[in-house]
Amino acid sequence: MEKLEILRSVAVIIITAKLFGLAARRLKAPQVVGEIIAGLILGPSLLKWVHPSDFLSGMAEIGVILLMFSAGLETNLNKLKKTGVKSTAIACSGVFVPLVAGTLLFLGFYGFDYIGSDKFFHAVFIGTILTATSVSITVQALKELGKLSDEVGTTILSAAIIDDVIGILVLTMVISFRDTSSKITDVILRTIAFFILAVGVGFIIYKVMKWLDMKYPHTQRIPILGLALALALSYIADKYFGIADITGAYVAGIILSSLDDSEYIDRKMDVNSYMIFGPIFFASIGLQTDLRSLDMTILLFSLGFVLVGLISKIIGCGLISRVCGFKGKDALKIGVGMMTRGEVALIVSKKGLEVEMLESKYFTSVILLIIVSSILTPILLKMLYAKDATQDSVEES
Repeated sequence: MEKLEILRSVAVIIITAKLFGLAARRLKAPQVVGEIIAGLILGPSLLKWVHPSDFLSGMAEIGVILLMFSAGLETNLNKLKKTGVKSTAIACSGVFVPLVAGTLLFLGFYGFDYIGSDKFFHAVFIGTILTATSVSITVQALKELGKLSDEVGTTILSAAIIDDVIGILVLTMVISFRDTSSKITDVILRTIAFFILAVGVGFIIYKVMKWLDMKYPHTQRIPILGLALALALSYIADKYFGIADITGAYVAGIILSSLDDSEYIDRKMDVNSYMIFGPIFFASIGLQTDLRSLDMTILLFSLGFVLVGLISKIIGCGLISRVCGFKGKDALKIGVGMMTRGEVALIVSKKGLEVEMLESKYFTSVILLIIVSSILTPILLKMLYAKDATQDSVEES
């Protein structure tokens, strides 16, 4: 790709992605949806102004690493420790049920003869995409309702944090299994070895960074070192342990999440992500999706994917919430609050494309799930809380 072509492509992507992102936000949809649509318009589906390239792929990879690093930085370890058995059980069920349901959905469409073959992991990866939870839309809805800090709101947030951790572990395991020469025990041992290394080395790095943070608070060298740590752990995770590089970035964020300046680091990362790397990452998903190749099978699969994605989270999280002692309506609120999908689902999908466990045509299904879940979740939550308010007023009268 010639230098001038690179400059033109990046300029067009950034401008178009931001315009469509702002338009999506005005329509009360996630901004990333607009950025993906920008990629669809610029790419092979419509205008063909921008074509996927190694350079854009590299930029997108940095974008996804920054996103996962920020996700780790925003993880509240103290809240994670205090959530207890209830949130952990809800998160585990919220991962297991969609994983199984998504796998069965794929096998139902394309044949159960995939079981026992290499193609079976393609089915499992569809289920892996459905394990992701993004509660940013839920958080906004609960804030508007004044219910973010009540028991249900706290449980949703805590379960979502644990859900992300488990989801990353599932992604790591599934991607590791793509190497047919690897035994299950080898994959498990490599994963355990990486996390042992991350805990040991991470503790030392945390102490060093904490000392630097106290000596040089709010200086740019802190986020620079943080970024270097994210890139280094991403490289080490993939190169030496055979697990997803985004796992390394997420762990790097968790290591630094307890620093006094963790929010400062996150803000600095967000500048780079918001301005250039994030738009390129999300637009690249659209660029790699060719809607002209869609057929009726994919359209029907997308419909099933959306329905299974929504219902499996409600069932998985809602039923366990009921078992854990929440009342029927509160359990339903937790299930609905956990059904939103966002950046993590896209990140998992992009990683599946890179390791050849997912075809680009399935991005359409993921995008539809994000749009539908982002619209339905706040509407359903408001309806559920409105019923509570009506019932309370009736009981008082």
